[in-house]
Amino acid sequence: MNKAKQAGADRVRQAVEPVVRDADLYLEDVIVTLAGSRSVVRITLDLPEDALGSLDLDRVAEVSRGISTALDASNAFPGAYTLEISTPGTSRPLTELRHFKRARGRIVRLVLTDGGTVEGRLRDVEDGRLLLTDAPVDSVALDDVARGAIQVELKRALEADLGPDMAVDANPDAPHDEEI
Repeated sequence: MNKAKQAGADRVRQAVEPVVRDADLYLEDVIVTLAGSRSVVRITLDLPEDALGSLDLDRVAEVSRGISTALDASNAFPGAYTLEISTPGTSRPLTELRHFKRARGRIVRLVLTDGGTVEGRLRDVEDGRLLLTDAPVDSVALDDVARGAIQVELKRALEADLGPDMAVDANPDAPHDEEI
């Protein structure tokens, strides 16, 4: 990133960090780019590392208003800008300790420094070790991980209770009552 873009990202970070912190969220990333005569400010938010689950859109919308107000008041950007606020999503590479802590409960694929791979459900992170279930090993030292990624689970979506109108039949061969 060039110095001007980095300086812009640093100004944004300074302006919005108090709002994000007050919302009990974590400011994952700030990226500033140019799109014609406008700046595009992309902010990525996440839950604190000790939280389980994912950041819901209602909470993102709520904190977005405060971020926009803080950014406008700071004059971090002269002229017009577009503000985009998102969450890391499942495609974020797991590169930091906090990323692994946020991935607890999810299936992860770990590429090891020796070239091997391990896939399993990340149960916890303790004393520099990733504790796994449903894996060929019980744990992997974080220092032995070159990179990690969350694996998308379609099975959990199928097992979800979607209510009577949207229920997913676990046994597609079972007899059905049909309505026309």
